[in-house]
Amino acid sequence: MSLRTILLLAALVGASGVILGAYHAHGLENRLLGSGLAEEEVQRRVDSGDVGVRYQMVHAVALLVLGLLAERRRTAWLIATEFGFLVGMLLFCGGLYMIAFNAPDPLQYWAIVPAGGLTLILGWLFLGLHALRMPAA
Repeated sequence: MSLRTILLLAALVGASGVILGAYHAHGLENRLLGSGLAEEEVQRRVDSGDVGVRYQMVHAVALLVLGLLAERRRTAWLIATEFGFLVGMLLFCGGLYMIAFNAPDPLQYWAIVPAGGLTLILGWLFLGLHALRMPAA
């Protein structure tokens, strides 16, 4: 991806993270309580949303830094890291948001979240492989 594309994606991921975080903080719990869910289930879903927002915001910043790194030296490992972060966020955070915000049966999304987590881990490992290939300064 070009620097422009990765920075645009980082901006969109960051902005949507703030929007989802605001909804999580100011509306989610009341909506879930109003839907008739048990308090324990509401708390579990609120916690899932919290984790999703935190991971999304951390990886928005990571994408921003990655875009700036890639401007200097673009490698296959950095490209793999970008895709690992983007796909990982989509699956991991997206799965948590589906559980938190609207899933009538959250267990139907059980496989999405760990697959996304694994993809995020791979993204970080790809970044490490990029670092190993860099010349020592």
